[in-house]
Amino acid sequence: MIRIPLTLAALAALALPSPALADLLIDNVDGVRIDSDGELDRFTGLWVDDDGRVKEILDRRDDRPETDFRLDGEGRVLMPGLIDAHLHVMGVGFGALTLDLSDTTSLAEAQAKIAAYAQENPGRPWILGGGWNQEKWGLGRFPTAADLDAVIPDRPVWLERVDGHAGWGNSLALQRAGVTAATKEVSGGRIERLPSGKPSGVFIDAAGDLVTKIIPEPRPKDRDAALAKAQERLLALGITAAADMGTTLEDWQAMRRAGDEGRLKMRIMAYAAGIDAMEAIAGPRPTPWLYDDRLRLGGVKLYLDGALGSRGAWLKAPYADDPDNTGLPFLSPAQIRNLMSRAAMDNFQVAAHAIGDAANAELLSAIKELGETYTGDRRWRIEHAQIVTPADLSRFGENGIIASMQPVHQTSDRLMAEARLGSDRLGGAYAWNSIAGTGARLAFGSDAPVESPDPTAGLVAAFTREDADGQPFGGWLPMEAVSREAALKAFTQDAAYAGFADGRFGRLVEGERADFVLVDRDPILASPAELRAMQVLQTWIGGERVYLAGE
Repeated sequence: MIRIPLTLAALAALALPSPALADLLIDNVDGVRIDSDGELDRFTGLWVDDDGRVKEILDRRDDRPETDFRLDGEGRVLMPGLIDAHLHVMGVGFGALTLDLSDTTSLAEAQAKIAAYAQENPGRPWILGGGWNQEKWGLGRFPTAADLDAVIPDRPVWLERVDGHAGWGNSLALQRAGVTAATKEVSGGRIERLPSGKPSGVFIDAAGDLVTKIIPEPRPKDRDAALAKAQERLLALGITAAADMGTTLEDWQAMRRAGDEGRLKMRIMAYAAGIDAMEAIAGPRPTPWLYDDRLRLGGVKLYLDGALGSRGAWLKAPYADDPDNTGLPFLSPAQIRNLMSRAAMDNFQVAAHAIGDAANAELLSAIKELGETYTGDRRWRIEHAQIVTPADLSRFGENGIIASMQPVHQTSDRLMAEARLGSDRLGGAYAWNSIAGTGARLAFGSDAPVESPDPTAGLVAAFTREDADGQPFGGWLPMEAVSREAALKAFTQDAAYAGFADGRFGRLVEGERADFVLVDRDPILASPAELRAMQVLQTWIGGERVYLAGE
């Protein structure tokens, strides 16, 4: 067999396909990984077998094996592929294919962007998109249908808020949906109204179904395009695996089509969008791992409350800036227990959304009760766990709970959280270090497309508690920061553990899938500003290169 030494420059210049079904040595690298004890481990070579698994981690003094292919890393940093423990794969894809308002800083700027998008897409019967945030606009109120009518009166418009827990429509959209002043409130949602009682144009949580039910569903080819776009973006960021929170049957079919046709490159740990989707996709038990550990549905996503930004998070006491409102509990105590029990009896993992302190307290109680019946390794997941009463924090260390949290939410929400709660109720807010101190595992993600999927922003936020501008200096509630090593662990092996993928990928150890990235700087030594600017040079999954910068 011919041994071919390849450098990074040669690979980039020739755009060679990565070797398949052949063993590979990636040598001369500055390797960084976190061991099972959470300690930093450095190495200089990675030997991958012909099945795409790690055969050996090599130090400088180790003899180098003879392999079919050899890649000279030229001293570049090699680290495990990053794992996003909570995002919405199809949402990332559709967000890239529709109108994105996440970069707008005022209502006027958003209106200009909406008008321009409509002009550029004259054939689209609906103007769809999202990413708006009235807090970021400094608007002091929710936007209205009239704000949209001013720029697009002749086509229906529906735009989701950045957190996905509110929608904004123009008058034509409301008219088509038959929504009027006489429309009754919806359980688990709220219609924002004008003083006259007429719907204002914003619908919170379940109330959004009043409009979305008439929006044409994406076609299969639209979903295929969205999945391709999501993979393209995530792989370029060094994300090799993700937990997809809220997988529908249609999403699953798109993922299966991609897998059948060899187009599914990243790994997806899917959580069904409710019990009905869980049963339709997987039937009586979690699916097996498919496509060489690239796809599995092993759990279900449930919702206890809404989001803090839209005042839908369920709180124990009223909002400081809305004294008649404690948020939106979506399920009664009996309902959440029944749904969790239904999933657990067939060994599906439960991942439950809880943002407010009342929602987290209720979920913690439900897990404790159900844990007496459903024993064994359940890995109950609490998604977000943003606001927790300090007295409840210790309960995260019980029953093998995993706190699936998104560090970037803290930097985005800081000022809004202070306004919603007041300074005296922030003791358990975004409390990563306190929760980790109870023994609970942290699994970090982004909640993209609610936030950018760029994992460097999450890594930096986790150990600094500062935003991209370095504010507030020294960090917001800095005692809740975690170490760099803990942050990297939560974005790799613990994110895999949270999805029952431990032993398959996430650690760069012998026998696990060789998922790794080559980057231009050391995540442990780089300053926060340098780390935010980190560039991914190559992304490899199962010993196959799936992304090359500049290609």
